[in-house]
Amino acid sequence: MRRALEFCARQGAVLLAASIFLGLLVPPLARAMRFIITPTVVGLMTLVLLRVDFAAVFAYLRRPVLVVWLLAWLMVGAPIAAFAAVRLAEVVGVSGPLGAAFVIAATGCAATSAPAFARLVGLDAQLSLVGSVLSTLLVPFTAPPLALGLLGVVLPITVGGLMARLALVVGLPLLASLLIRRVVGDERLSPWGGAIDGAAVLLVCLYGIAVMDGILAAAVSRFGLVAAATLLAFLVNYGMNALTTLLFLPFGRAIALATGLMSGNRNMALYLAVMPRDSDPALLMFFALCQFPLFLSPFLLRPIYRRLVRPQPS
Repeated sequence: MRRALEFCARQGAVLLAASIFLGLLVPPLARAMRFIITPTVVGLMTLVLLRVDFAAVFAYLRRPVLVVWLLAWLMVGAPIAAFAAVRLAEVVGVSGPLGAAFVIAATGCAATSAPAFARLVGLDAQLSLVGSVLSTLLVPFTAPPLALGLLGVVLPITVGGLMARLALVVGLPLLASLLIRRVVGDERLSPWGGAIDGAAVLLVCLYGIAVMDGILAAAVSRFGLVAAATLLAFLVNYGMNALTTLLFLPFGRAIALATGLMSGNRNMALYLAVMPRDSDPALLMFFALCQFPLFLSPFLLRPIYRRLVRPQPS
């Protein structure tokens, strides 16, 4: 089993891409697995937190200007920029049901898989780890007030209700990972690092299949909306990536590129896990479609990063 899981870790990019298309093209399978979305998100976050190198996190914390600017942009600046873009679009006569989805997507924390994606494209995995962990811990306190309060996005849930749900989905994995570390010990966990990564890949694959429930049917019945939502998902991901990269260039190209990838790849799984069932279907569909640019980013962006990132001197 250990070797099988380590193999899954090595083939992560292929498995992730395959899973999302499997869920899309085999609707009964996606429908049957829909119920596992929330447990999968909790399990994945637990596994990711088990792999956290706290020494690396604390090393980056010695650069407070970078960390504060990173978190301020990810959790506050980006949502406000998204809100301004939506308002500007409305002023020039462009509006639709996806405006709220765009804003909420920008309030999300960095994807829990951010370090893995950074490694796949040759960027700084440790900075991605810091951004992922800290933004995940902050999201219950920043996203609900921004999305439901300051920005006025209408959802069938209160600020306090969304904060409580997010805190539960984030807090349980944190407590579970700390308990496992305490009981098992880091020395015994260390040799299983590759296997833990492989288990995380499998959980992401299961999530990728389940999250595609209803997408093919929606594409057939409402092709225009699904096409627009898919295009917006790619624009949000790669547009936020490019904007963030430009903003962080004063910190150096390597840091700017890693931060850009983090900013584009937001954790929509959390929202799918905590949103009420009576939320706007277009909103939930958009969160599901955001998985396409996320899962495909290693294939689409790796050639670009190889050109942009200068080889480190040996």
